[in-house]
Amino acid sequence: MRTDSISENSTDGPGSSPAFPRHEQTFPELTPHEIARMRRFGELRSYRSGEMLFETGKPGPGMFVVLSGHVAITQRDGLGNVTPVIDQGPGQFLAEIGQLSGRVALVDGHAEGDVETLLIPPEQLRALLVAEADLGERLMRALILRRVNLIQGGVGGPVLIGAHTLGDMARLQNFLGRNGHPYHLLDPATDKDAADLVARYAASRADLPLVVCPDGTVLRNPTESEIAYAIGMIGDQDHDKLYDVAVVGSGPAGLATAVYAASEGLSVAVFDARAFGGQAGASARIENYLGFPTGISGMALAGRAYNQAQKFGAQMLIPVSVRSLDCSRDDGALALSTDCGQLMRARSVVVASGARYRRPDIANLASFEGRGVWYWASPIEARLCADQEVALVGGGNSAGQAAVFLSSHARKVYMVIRGGGLGASMSRYLIERIEATPNIELLFNTEVVGLDGGEEGSLERVRWRSRLGGDESAVEIRNLFLFVGADPATDWLDGCGVMVDRGGFVVTGAQCDTGEGRPVSALETSVPGVFAVGDVRSGSVKRVGGAIGEGAQVVAALHGYLDDAAKPAV
Repeated sequence: MRTDSISENSTDGPGSSPAFPRHEQTFPELTPHEIARMRRFGELRSYRSGEMLFETGKPGPGMFVVLSGHVAITQRDGLGNVTPVIDQGPGQFLAEIGQLSGRVALVDGHAEGDVETLLIPPEQLRALLVAEADLGERLMRALILRRVNLIQGGVGGPVLIGAHTLGDMARLQNFLGRNGHPYHLLDPATDKDAADLVARYAASRADLPLVVCPDGTVLRNPTESEIAYAIGMIGDQDHDKLYDVAVVGSGPAGLATAVYAASEGLSVAVFDARAFGGQAGASARIENYLGFPTGISGMALAGRAYNQAQKFGAQMLIPVSVRSLDCSRDDGALALSTDCGQLMRARSVVVASGARYRRPDIANLASFEGRGVWYWASPIEARLCADQEVALVGGGNSAGQAAVFLSSHARKVYMVIRGGGLGASMSRYLIERIEATPNIELLFNTEVVGLDGGEEGSLERVRWRSRLGGDESAVEIRNLFLFVGADPATDWLDGCGVMVDRGGFVVTGAQCDTGEGRPVSALETSVPGVFAVGDVRSGSVKRVGGAIGEGAQVVAALHGYLDDAAKPAV
């Protein structure tokens, strides 16, 4: 991948401030009494006319409460365009959810005339949200709604340039969307500026999509990690800090651990190689989770937990992949080696790395991944399937949820199932819904045996065979969804002493033979101070509710271990 820069001779772009849904909740006006309660958490800062309070792509200093004057919020997209977003005056505050952890600003803010503010840095902002519960609720809701509006309006973040049918375009959209980061799309077929950039920077189709960062840097078909570092998604990593808890994986189990541990005063760092939410985050709708009678999407559930974890001070390091765990250091700390080439130290580790999507044994499968073969079904993929016939492989709850979701977009959904029924692997309510959906066709005792592509390398045809009669069919299908289970993501534990079972899942509790004669708590592994929760744990129920329960349960065990470790040796 190569990078270049576009000059930033920014000029005011057309348009006016967008209309914000739920405006009063998104931009509440604070009373003098509320501002007085907030003063102990911040310090006074003054700015002259035209001076920047915060700048796109640079770490934000925290939340500003405007005491006098006005601040103009504008969007700068990296293409040289500046667009007004909104003006904020006395009694209003400037921040969005990213400022809970000091992430980079997604918009610019400059003083219109002289401005006096109260600046509340991220650490003090988190303290304010906890200490002032009623006020904190209003502030937290506004911070979340502002990020939602930025995402929905395509304000802030990078510009993705390429045809919407590109597999790599869907890959990057999914990555940014699942991490709650705004972005903007331009199609070179309809936008002249986009076409000019493609002509200038994309020497071949492999260079697409182009990604233009807010600072003008152009990336050619970047990896997820490359775009994350370029746009400042990953916050500063304190390599010298000894955390109380390092959580590896930010699915439901890891997020629950982070929320409960951080809320009880433990210092927490959370690592994930791709996005928060894990496999559950890709679920179109979860209808059997306690407290949500109308259902909730996996992304919405995970997003709430992600914001909660930040509210209580957990450091979210996403996407940062953990390569190995060293449990033999002389200083007694557990050390995690990351793909950044750095070591992060913790007094305890919670393994919540879940599982990786299983890839069936189909020739040339890898060549179609991201070009018609998908392991999740989000609105991005659903748009690619509009009025088409699609195929979906799998018979579990995730497959059922995806089939129902896709049926509202695709002309027809072929559901390919190796077994002779769904009763043993799928909830009854989903089976009934699938059977009642006219454009879902169930193909039992059937398996996919081949994939064929076109000249551009995208999937064009899927071949499947009956496991009973051997009859083979070939259907013109451009999108194939695979939900055939997952394998535990435990390779990074090799050599550290943590026991796994024959399937590679982490062994915990009474099954562990530590050889030390000490009692082992239900979620502790064979290595003292290392615990496992959620799908990665041997014997877990592989359900969202169970994973969240284990994530909460492990915190008591963490307290017990950390307290014992802090006691002086007798």
